[in-house]
Amino acid sequence: MRRLPIVLAVLLPCACAAADAASPAPASTAAAPAAAISAQAANAGPDLKDIATFTRVFEIIKQAYVDPVSDHALMQSALRGMLSGLDPHSEFLDAKALHQLDEDTSGEYAGLGIEVAEVKGTLRIIAPIDGTPAQKAGIRAGDIILGIDGKAIDPDALDAALDMLRGKPGSVITLTILHAGASQPINLRLVRETIRVPSVRSRLLAPGFAYVRISQFQADTASELQRQVDALQRKDGPLKGAVLDLRSNPGGLVTAAVAVADDFLDSGVIVSTRGRLPQSDTIFRATPGDLLHGAPLVVLIDGGTASAAEIVAGALKDNHRAVLMGRRSFGKGSVQSVLPLPDGDAVKLTTARYYTPDGDSIQAHGITPDIELADNLQISVSKSPELSSREADLPGHLGGNGSVAVSSGGTGALAAEDWWLDQALHVAQALAATRALPAPATSVR
Repeated sequence: MRRLPIVLAVLLPCACAAADAASPAPASTAAAPAAAISAQAANAGPDLKDIATFTRVFEIIKQAYVDPVSDHALMQSALRGMLSGLDPHSEFLDAKALHQLDEDTSGEYAGLGIEVAEVKGTLRIIAPIDGTPAQKAGIRAGDIILGIDGKAIDPDALDAALDMLRGKPGSVITLTILHAGASQPINLRLVRETIRVPSVRSRLLAPGFAYVRISQFQADTASELQRQVDALQRKDGPLKGAVLDLRSNPGGLVTAAVAVADDFLDSGVIVSTRGRLPQSDTIFRATPGDLLHGAPLVVLIDGGTASAAEIVAGALKDNHRAVLMGRRSFGKGSVQSVLPLPDGDAVKLTTARYYTPDGDSIQAHGITPDIELADNLQISVSKSPELSSREADLPGHLGGNGSVAVSSGGTGALAAEDWWLDQALHVAQALAATRALPAPATSVR
């Protein structure tokens, strides 16, 4: 799957560590060094017959293809095809793509602010990023991009279509969008911007109850979360509870996800990773210190909650620190390492799966919330439509290894604006009231 920006769970062992990663630093150092990978590869060389076939096909293309093609272009295409055939997240990154990866995961880039997946020959929206041209234009998770600037998207040239989404700030692009469930597409005119998206927003929903929205996981997400929660408590006193909103959060730096989960946990495993190489096997544990001092926490998730966001949701659920509400998450439970190559290129390779504290892989399965929510008051949970694009829908996805509906009691402005959030606040308030009850009196006879 290709995303714009690319905010996947990636382990980075190289100087590009500020880009996208997984552990309690801006990027994980847990990825296997290239030397270790080379040593292992040396023990299992390729079949000579396959090499001969590859060489022969290379020669045939050079001699007989209708247009001249350079050796470099052929080799680049071969590398891309070799990696894309593994899974949706492994890919060859030339210097330009590597630079884009660094831009994407730093939280600043030029574009539209959409997460895009290649699904069955289409470009499907995983999620728009808050405050960006895509979100302002009304693009939603599950939408399909049918055309760009009046030209239909070629299923055999999706990479070229993805490149067209980027451009200089201020340039105009028209997308032909089919909303999920709609019968007719619409044209949306967007102006590209330099996207600087703060990953954390917060406010009080009610006296003593905070709302914290994390839109993606960047290098400074955990520190920004701490700053904003501390500011709320200095201004309004200790919090009685909070709602953490991870809906349509496509992921990002797993290092940031680990740090955010640690902000709400005093102890316990946050996440573990396992791969073929010993360097890929890591366990991340929480350290003492809970921003909320044990106050109730409710986490909102949906089909757009993916990757690093699922690490946070899984850690808080398995450690019994939070109640999860919403819909089953996306189900991306794999970890990528960015391995440098000569001349500024790199390979982004899936090197491990990650596991929740209970030892479960959510790859292609997702995380099921404790309390399932419908889209609105009129739709029952049992009949509510699922988001049409998940990890399990992506061609070539890795295999994994193996609730109760809420009553429609929301009222007031918050319920009208965001029913899910209103329900989450009610649950947080109920948990806080239970926590505040005095212990039952006992007597000795």
